[in-house]
Amino acid sequence: MQNLAEQREWGQGSSDRELMNPESPTVYSLLPLKSGPSQTASVVEQGKILYDRGQFTEAIKVLQQAAAAFKTSRDGLQEAMTLSNLSLAYQKLALWAEAEEAIAQSLKLLQSGENRGSSGERSQLIAQALDVQGQLQLSQGQAEAALTTWQKAANIYQQIGDKARLTRNRINSAQALQALGLYLQANKILNEVQQTLTSLPDSLVVATGLRSLGNIRRVVGDLSVSRLVLGKSLAIAKRVQSPKAIAEAQLSLGNTARAQQDTKAALQYYQEAATVSVSSITRIQARLNLLSLLLEKNQVQDALALSSQIQPAISNLPPSRTSVYTRIKYAQNLTQLKEKISIDTPSWLNIAQQLSTALEQAQKLQDQRAESYAMGSLGELYEKTGQFSDAQELTEKALFTAQSINASDIAYQWQWQLGRILKKKGDIKGAIASYNVAYKTLQSLRGDLVALNPDVQFSFRENIEPVYRELVELLLRSPQGSSASVPFEKLEQRDASLLKAKANASLSPQEGINQDNLRLARDVIESLQLAELDNFFRSACLNPTQELDPVVDKKDQRAAVIYPIILPDRLDVILKLPNQELRHYKTVIAQNDVEKTIAQLRKNLLNVTATARVQQQSQQIYDWLIRPAQTELVNSGIKTLVFVLDGDLRNIPMAVLYDKQQKKYLVEKYAIALTPGLQLLDPKPLRQIQLNALTAGVSEKRPVEGKEFPELQNVPRELKEIKSEVSKSEELLNQQFTQTNLQNKLQTVPFSVVHLATHGEFSSDAEKTFILTWDKLVKVKEFDNLLRVSDKNRFSSIELLVLSACQTAEGDKRAALGLAGIAMRAGVRSTLATLWSIDDRSTADVMSEFYRQLKAGANKAEALQSAQLAVFAKEKAPYFWAPYVLVGNWL
Repeated sequence: MQNLAEQREWGQGSSDRELMNPESPTVYSLLPLKSGPSQTASVVEQGKILYDRGQFTEAIKVLQQAAAAFKTSRDGLQEAMTLSNLSLAYQKLALWAEAEEAIAQSLKLLQSGENRGSSGERSQLIAQALDVQGQLQLSQGQAEAALTTWQKAANIYQQIGDKARLTRNRINSAQALQALGLYLQANKILNEVQQTLTSLPDSLVVATGLRSLGNIRRVVGDLSVSRLVLGKSLAIAKRVQSPKAIAEAQLSLGNTARAQQDTKAALQYYQEAATVSVSSITRIQARLNLLSLLLEKNQVQDALALSSQIQPAISNLPPSRTSVYTRIKYAQNLTQLKEKISIDTPSWLNIAQQLSTALEQAQKLQDQRAESYAMGSLGELYEKTGQFSDAQELTEKALFTAQSINASDIAYQWQWQLGRILKKKGDIKGAIASYNVAYKTLQSLRGDLVALNPDVQFSFRENIEPVYRELVELLLRSPQGSSASVPFEKLEQRDASLLKAKANASLSPQEGINQDNLRLARDVIESLQLAELDNFFRSACLNPTQELDPVVDKKDQRAAVIYPIILPDRLDVILKLPNQELRHYKTVIAQNDVEKTIAQLRKNLLNVTATARVQQQSQQIYDWLIRPAQTELVNSGIKTLVFVLDGDLRNIPMAVLYDKQQKKYLVEKYAIALTPGLQLLDPKPLRQIQLNALTAGVSEKRPVEGKEFPELQNVPRELKEIKSEVSKSEELLNQQFTQTNLQNKLQTVPFSVVHLATHGEFSSDAEKTFILTWDKLVKVKEFDNLLRVSDKNRFSSIELLVLSACQTAEGDKRAALGLAGIAMRAGVRSTLATLWSIDDRSTADVMSEFYRQLKAGANKAEALQSAQLAVFAKEKAPYFWAPYVLVGNWL
């Protein structure tokens, strides 16, 4: 008997956008049958066929029968292999306890020696069983245990010389390392695997191994490498003339190109895969991905034509889990199409029939996971058509089924859906309860959501973030459930919205929003910040350690924390003052108006001559975020404002907010810091030791990796002036500033400050967030590991990281996420960076004064405030003094 994943040659590499149950980049196969009674062997083969078809419940029954027969005939080797296969089938149905018991029994039999077969055979099967156990552990979020298990298997493969399985094993180990945040180690393994595969002669095994490698590179966010490796897989598949491998490589390339937002290439790859494929399911997958992409790009007529071609092919699929999920995905695409066109094709009835057929097939297959998906999707359809009672009944049934098999990854979707339905029915209390359960389920799923379980590879913006935001919206509603409005019929519409916003700002004691709701809303926003960073890194790599209130109640009683929250119809703010209850105020204004104002301000900040426009626009944001609380801030003796920013607000410096009444910028009144969340930091004063700095920079024009970086002529002066303020410092300038030299310095000397005066870019894509060294772009994941070498074998960490010539990526609305990613993941206490690069002597002036203030005993936020004001005294244009932001510990 052959193992399914080996029969599928390491998986087809479907993506998180194509079907609701995408295959893992490295799936496991049913273990090969050696010898045994022919009748039992036939039964096992039948089990393989059922498994291959996605009929897992039936496959389990057959494999159980075969295992019992082998036990009766006292053939321990065959019984052990069959039990390993049973574990694989149980895993497909998320029956974790049964899967664990089956694999434990298999390993016990194999390791007892009480079975037939040579020691070599037994060793090989032990290794394969360990591989299955590792997959089970990773699927349950136990990455460390999986890594240990796979290492045991790898040792056996090395001993017996099984290079093919060792290669697959190492790919899996890299996936576990990624899940643990150990990117350099994972990258090293993947690079070695890639070199091994590309050095072998062309073969189908090499083509499929490279495809597996390319798929996992995509899952963990290494998109350019993924595309390169998949391109090699396609080239080999063409040379060995395998239509199946060609189509699957093209499908994977389409998925990676789509992730890179290369729509043209993705469309072409999907079309080619659909044309070449000899497998009906691969052909349908390619067409469904193509349909989804056409809908995303609003190519409605092309989507309509393609949808009519897909339906007959789906109708011919035999019943299986794949068929169920394919119908569900098709129905979801039809729903999107329906919402974009006015004609009655497709009809709601046609969409409902697809889902009803999927549900019927899942029930006949006794596949509860697929049944829950189908039933919940049908409930979603009823929600969209306004049939809320039916929608609620179906959703509750789908939720019950998911919970009965402990499938939290799908249960949260139905908890969220139930919350939406109850909200539409006017049951706000019930809606909040359902949303809260969905939120807590997501919290428990942190690890699984980013790279562990392929069944949970959702689109963050579509399927994760809205749960948080919609819960906050419900919690911060006024008791009447709606906001008051003031008519301004005679005013221009946009001016009216801004005036209305100002008129409706108020503090929560007047609204009566209770403290429990405010605390939960703040917790949810903190958790959303963490989830965004998890998604950025494709790994649940940050561990919240702090309670929120003590940060300002005890550790800095002169600091206030401000949480702005951008919602579709308003801008809410939660304010935390020391040793006081949470405050809340809101501005009734459309999200588009908020974002338009922010975008205009950001544009004008880069224009030295636009100071008047900057003041006008930043005054509006001041009125939203600060003015309603200014009396409380003064009465509480606040000296530092700490912002936990949301959305587009991250792209502008809070220092530039303008108080028109006092004719002062915010930086003239307060020291300012940013943090992705109080739960991620432990504010402590800068240790009372002499500052010890490692400074590095690139001043010369550099062409690196296809990019041209201009000269930074003031870098030598900047580093020289830092040296004059910091008694202990070492310098790496230009040719000396390489990744290797930086790493060697950090490994040998305990620096408290690392100051990098070089080009860099922050992006919402981790792959596009980098720091320039002399000869290389160091990506954020490499940079993270590079800085962390300094903390090995010591109890200290870097106090301060300074990135003085970086900028946010142009055109990327969420680019500042990359800055937060560097700041939080690098293990440093504080990060000082720039939102735009200034090739001017003012950067050197700011940095020199900043270190002078630190040396004099100021905390980091106060030192930055003084440095900015020193430049402001000479140059009023915000372009010169405003881009500096402090992220993390401000003390």
